[in-house]
Amino acid sequence: MVHVFSALARFFNLLKRENIHRVLFYAVFVLFSGSLLLMFFEKKTPFIDALWWSIVTMTTVGYGDVSPATPGGRVIGIFVMLSGIGLIGLLTATIAGMFIENKFMEKRGMKTTDLKEHFIICGWNYRGETIISEMNQDAKSETIPMVIIADLAETPCVQDNVFFVRGEIDQKTLAMASADKASVAIILSDDTLDTYAKDAKTILATMSIKNLVPDLYTCVELMDPKNMEHLKLARADEIIVVGEISTNLLVQAALDHGVTRFVSELVSNRYGNELYKITIPPYLVGNSFFTAMCRLKERENILCVGVEDASGKKTTSNPDNDYVLKKDDSLMVIAEQRPKLA
Repeated sequence: MVHVFSALARFFNLLKRENIHRVLFYAVFVLFSGSLLLMFFEKKTPFIDALWWSIVTMTTVGYGDVSPATPGGRVIGIFVMLSGIGLIGLLTATIAGMFIENKFMEKRGMKTTDLKEHFIICGWNYRGETIISEMNQDAKSETIPMVIIADLAETPCVQDNVFFVRGEIDQKTLAMASADKASVAIILSDDTLDTYAKDAKTILATMSIKNLVPDLYTCVELMDPKNMEHLKLARADEIIVVGEISTNLLVQAALDHGVTRFVSELVSNRYGNELYKITIPPYLVGNSFFTAMCRLKERENILCVGVEDASGKKTTSNPDNDYVLKKDDSLMVIAEQRPKLA
């Protein structure tokens, strides 16, 4: 019931803000005054028929089942017709203007979002579209809305589940993006700057987010590995060093041909098998890693390749066979689709 009253309050505030309440007041006044005056001049017309006639006349439908026969009734008909055309036209134009203004504000990043458990993309570069495309391919995130915060003239990505807030990362834009209700923030580097300035801006954005929304999980793109310590001091949760990853892949490609194709398949949601993190099924708790790996491969065609401890800060790839799985551990697995294990 509280939600109903809250929704009604917002609705009436909207009517008042857009001055629609005045148009509605005049429309109702013309409707009832026209009905009462018609009853005065057309003596045998009941109120319900007079009200029906006023509605039909104001909306210019004109069924003709009720019509005035006296001169006074016809004058009232002219008044209702002319008033109705103006008021209905004004009401339609006002509502259409609201929708157009709303779309304009959304496109220009001037509208506050009201979302929960969404992703926030801070900054924008050419990798942004790829990130959104990858998100939309994963069953876990395909329906999750995303908010882009960037200092651009208008939204860089037009999709139903993508929203835009214009500006730098600060208290105002984070509030407009409902950052306190978001689940993850992805911080992208600014490709218009040099490497040092890119990382400096990224570190500053991370510090701003962590100071204003400390619990928001941050995944940060870094260009120079030398700035890793600065970003850790800014309390980034996960750091992706772009140059370092590409360099390591080039080395592996030279040493073991074809390895990069395998890695590319694992990190892409668009084709092949992917790398996922899942909670341990109850029937595997207390078993050794080797036993869990065999059972998952046999029963689910899932390959288990690592374990993350309960803290979420330590990940072990290919742990010892006798490593005992604990209740709050997570498994790193390779599967064709995101596993759903009971």
